[in-house]
Amino acid sequence: MGSRCFSAPHLLQYTNRCDIFERRIIVAKQNSTEEQLLWKQWSESKDPQAGDLLLRKYTPLVTYHVQRIGASIPKNISRDELKSLGMMGLFDALNKFDYSRDLKFDTYASFRVRGAIIDGLRKEDWLPRSSREKAKKLDSKIEELEQKLMRHATAEEISNFIEIPVEEVYQTVQEHFFSNVLSMDEQIQENDELESKSFVIRDDSQITPEQQMVKQELLHDLASQIQMLNENEQLVLSLFYTEELTLTVIGEMLGLSTSRISQIHSKALFKLRKLLVNEMMNT
Repeated sequence: MGSRCFSAPHLLQYTNRCDIFERRIIVAKQNSTEEQLLWKQWSESKDPQAGDLLLRKYTPLVTYHVQRIGASIPKNISRDELKSLGMMGLFDALNKFDYSRDLKFDTYASFRVRGAIIDGLRKEDWLPRSSREKAKKLDSKIEELEQKLMRHATAEEISNFIEIPVEEVYQTVQEHFFSNVLSMDEQIQENDELESKSFVIRDDSQITPEQQMVKQELLHDLASQIQMLNENEQLVLSLFYTEELTLTVIGEMLGLSTSRISQIHSKALFKLRKLLVNEMMNT
C-alpha cells in the first residue's frame, strides 16, 4: 500500500486540530481535578463555598428536568416554582451523595431532582392523584372519539364510548376544570406572537377612560343641540329631565294640557335625534 502524502495546508490543519483536541483533554482533566477537590472539601467538612460551587455546576441539570416536566403540565404552573423544587432536590442529593461510591453524581441527582419536582407538584395539586389519572384517561378517550367523529363529542356520546354513566363524565370534567387555577398576572402568548396578554376580569361597574371621554363628548353635543330648540321645548325638557316633574304638573305650570306638553316633548326628542344623527353622519 502506497504511503499518503499531505500537503502543507492539510498538514497545518491536521496539526491545529490535534492541538485543539489536546487542549480540550487538558481542560477536562483540570475540571475533573477541581471537582474532585470540591467533593473532598464538601465530604470532609461541608465547606459552604465548595457546596455552592457544586450546586452551580449542576444547576443546568435542574434546568433540564424543569423543561422536560414543564412541557407536560398546565401552563399556569410557574417554571420558577418548578426550578425552586428542583434546586431543593439538588441540595438534598448533594447532602446524601456518597462520593466514595463508584457512582456519577449527575445520575444520582437526576432521580432526586425529578422526584422533588413531581412530589412538590402532587402536594400542591387540588385534585387527588386517582382523579387526576382518571381525568387524563378521559381526555385521551375524548380525543380518540372526536377524531373518529371529526367534531366535538357530546357527553352522551362520550358516555357510550367509554361505557360509563353520563353523570360521571360531567363530574370528571368539572373536577378537572376547577383544579386548574389561572393567574391574572400570567403572561400568555398566542400564535408565537411577541405581544403578550394577561387574563383580565372586566369590571362593569366602573367606566373606563375611553367610555368617560365618549360620554362627555355626547353630553357636550347634546347640550349644543338643545340650544337650537325653541324656548318651550327647552323648558319642557328641563322640567321633565332635570326637575323630574310629570307632564301633568308641567302642563299646569305652563297653562297647557297634558297632551299638548306630550306633543312638545315628543317633537323636541325627534328634533334632537335628527340633529344628532346628521352630526354623526357628517363626522
